[in-house]
Amino acid sequence: MTPRIERRLSAASATSLTYPEIGATRDEVFPGGYHHLSVTRTIGRGDAAFALAAERVMSWQVQRRTGLRIEATAATAHEGDDVLLGLGVGPLTRWLPCRVVYTVEEPRRAGWAYGTLPGHPEAGEERFLVVHEPDDTVTFTVEAFSRPAWWPVRLAGPIGRAVQRLVSERYVRALG
Repeated sequence: MTPRIERRLSAASATSLTYPEIGATRDEVFPGGYHHLSVTRTIGRGDAAFALAAERVMSWQVQRRTGLRIEATAATAHEGDDVLLGLGVGPLTRWLPCRVVYTVEEPRRAGWAYGTLPGHPEAGEERFLVVHEPDDTVTFTVEAFSRPAWWPVRLAGPIGRAVQRLVSERYVRALG
């Protein structure tokens, strides 16, 4: 990790989340006043498929497999970890700060959710969850509630929401 990235992570850790409904992606009904998103895909069957998917989700591989750069305070997601999601190449990379707000580590469910920090273009939360269903299928779901935090994102309106859906669909394809 470069000194510059270390400084960015350190700066992120000194900030608060940009929305008040922390942990609300645990609930079946997301808070009002936000755009809601849910994308689910069956990614396999059985214990081995679940174990592999859970390991990939917990170690940031979903994001890496979609082309994002990841700089995090830990190799796997844990509550309270700060993470920078990098979009772009080289000096043109835009770093989006987030914090893991909770993790799920159960025998048949694994995942985590991050909340946005100042400097992220959206305000809200996104959850990545792998479930080993009773019928032995393994599903992966990305769910989010968010609203624009920057004026250019507000101006983008439906285009911004379409981009978010496209990225979420890339997340679920990356794991399948």
